[in-house]
Amino acid sequence: MKTTMLPAATSIPAADLTDAALAARIAGGDRDAFVVLMRRYNRTVYRAARSILRDDADAEDAAQEAWIDAHAAIGGFRGDAKLSTWLTRIAVNAALQRLRKRRRGAEIITLDGDLDMDAGDDGETRVAIDPDRPDLAATRAETRRLLEKAIDELPEAFRVVFVLRAVEEMTVEETAAALGMPETTVRTRFFRARSRLRESLARQMDLAVEHAFGFAGARCDRIVEQVLARLGGRPAVADLAASADPTSEN
Repeated sequence: MKTTMLPAATSIPAADLTDAALAARIAGGDRDAFVVLMRRYNRTVYRAARSILRDDADAEDAAQEAWIDAHAAIGGFRGDAKLSTWLTRIAVNAALQRLRKRRRGAEIITLDGDLDMDAGDDGETRVAIDPDRPDLAATRAETRRLLEKAIDELPEAFRVVFVLRAVEEMTVEETAAALGMPETTVRTRFFRARSRLRESLARQMDLAVEHAFGFAGARCDRIVEQVLARLGGRPAVADLAASADPTSEN
C-alpha cells in the first residue's frame, strides 16, 4: 500500500501558516516568519498604540517597542488567547509606558479603573458637517479627518475601547482580554463613545469609521525595517512582503 508523505511543517511558506504555527517558528528563530507576523498585525498594533498616544510618530515608536517585546516573549505564547489579542495587550502596555514617561509625574494612567459615566461633557467634540460638499470622495476624506479628530478627543478610557471595537473590529471578549477589564465595562464604554461621536458627526460616522487611521504601506515598511535593524540582520523584506497575505491592509 502506497502512503502519501505530508510536507514537513518547515516547507510551508510562512505567509500560509496559522498564527500559532507562525509563533512556533518565530520562537525557533525564524526571522522570515516574524516579518510575516509583523505585516499581518502591524495595523492592529499601531492602531492600539495610537488610540492611547494620539500621535502618529509616538504610535510608530510604541509599535516598534511592542514588536521588540513580542519577539522576546513569543516563546511563552501558549495560545490561551488569540495571538492578535496577545499582541494588542503588548501594544497597549508599550503605549501606556510611553505615555507615563511623557507625563512624568502626572497622574497614573489606567484603563481598567472606574470612570464617571455621568460626568459633564465639557470636553465633548461637536463637529459641523458642511452640506455643500462637491462630491462623495471629498466628503469621505473630510469625514475621516473629522472622525479621527473626534476620536482623539474622546476620554482616554473611551478612546482605546472604541478603536479596538469599532476600528479594529475586535469582539467584546477580545477587547476585554486585551485591556484587562470586565466585558461589561467594555460594552458600557463603547456605547458611551459611540454616543459622543454620533452627536459630533451624526450620520457621517458610519461612512468613515472603517477607514479611520489608515495604515499606509510606507509606515508598515518603516516599522518592519526598523524592528529588524534593532534585532540585527535584515532579510529581503521586499521579497517577504510579496508573499504576505494580499487581503491584509498595510
